[in-house]
Amino acid sequence: MVLDSRGQPTVEVDCYVDGILLGRSIVPSGASTGAYEALELRDGDDQRYMGKGVQQAVNHVKDHLEEALVGLPVDEQRIIDEVMIELDGTSNKSKIGANAMLGASLACLHAGAASHELPLWKYVGGVAGGLMPVPMLNILNGGAHAASNVDVQEFMVMPHGFDTFAEGLRAGVETYHSLKTELKKDGLLGGIGDEGGFAPNLPTNEEGLKYMVRAIEGAGYSTEEIGIALDVASTEFHQDDGYHIEGKVISSEELGNMYAGWLDDYPILSIEDGFGEDDWAGWAAFTRAHGHRVQSVGDDLFVTQSERLSQGIELGAANAMLVKLNQVGTVTETLEAMDLATTNGLNNVVSHRSGESEDVTIADFAVGTRAGQIKTGAPARSDRVAKYNQLLRIAEDVHEYKSPFA
Repeated sequence: MVLDSRGQPTVEVDCYVDGILLGRSIVPSGASTGAYEALELRDGDDQRYMGKGVQQAVNHVKDHLEEALVGLPVDEQRIIDEVMIELDGTSNKSKIGANAMLGASLACLHAGAASHELPLWKYVGGVAGGLMPVPMLNILNGGAHAASNVDVQEFMVMPHGFDTFAEGLRAGVETYHSLKTELKKDGLLGGIGDEGGFAPNLPTNEEGLKYMVRAIEGAGYSTEEIGIALDVASTEFHQDDGYHIEGKVISSEELGNMYAGWLDDYPILSIEDGFGEDDWAGWAAFTRAHGHRVQSVGDDLFVTQSERLSQGIELGAANAMLVKLNQVGTVTETLEAMDLATTNGLNNVVSHRSGESEDVTIADFAVGTRAGQIKTGAPARSDRVAKYNQLLRIAEDVHEYKSPFA
């Protein structure tokens, strides 16, 4: 057991090969979680860590996974993951816990790379080589990630009009500091959310969009170079009678019309979880009407699982999938879902969780899989900055960088 960025327990797994420590991984944890995610096993003992302990998951690694995996070739990732999936035997990893399984899966992935003396991105990517991703920097927080009255969970800047990753990151960082200046001018500078973004109280969600444009232009950039990406996380405010937003209850169609108005007025490139995780009709209608002009990203909708994604592809529900390894619980299943998305013309967006750590796996993973996009928070808090620093290191070797919105 180690602690994540929120001070909650999470699982760390070490992988030894011939007695030498070659792989280590820390499992992230979400706050705004989809109902269909693989199960994160928590102890539920109120006397320890307010019920958030992970001793059961840790014990499952020691008592079950270790016994099943020791002796397998460390570079046979599919075999390793299939052994764990079979051992668990449930549809949602509820017996052993997705946190236990992902810790072991990722530790073995790192050890496999180390045993071949390869950087992780190159081990994951193979002959295809790496592609530096366009970053989405979550600089203004609301929803479940902040104690504010803003419904939209993440307002992100997406510096897509630059020649290199380092230039794009610099533009995003400067925009973050510019937003701080703009909020301070208006007396709205308060705390920051779980992912490092500022978390002001604002009269409307659209006010957040206005601040994003002010921040971009205040940093000396144009909205042609830096666009806006939103994670609405609408499952959080979707109820039986509709979507509860800004003190009103509205239908899927009305919510879609609101987004359409925003698309007309602001440089929005991407909308994640614009509709609830069961509102397939709302998703499909919006993507059909507006998918040609905005990336419509399924997170709670797909939860990085091929079965849900297949359903979405059939319905034309979205044109991109958010990729979170802990939603499905193994590296192999994550890669399978990503391949399914790519084969069917959907973009992949590799993502952190709100509960993170110093583990930088997703930086290498995004480059190696050639996903083309990564969201990993504001350039604040070392759990987020660690990923950006790792990407800067990788960029010294990987020069290919192209915007999915070019």
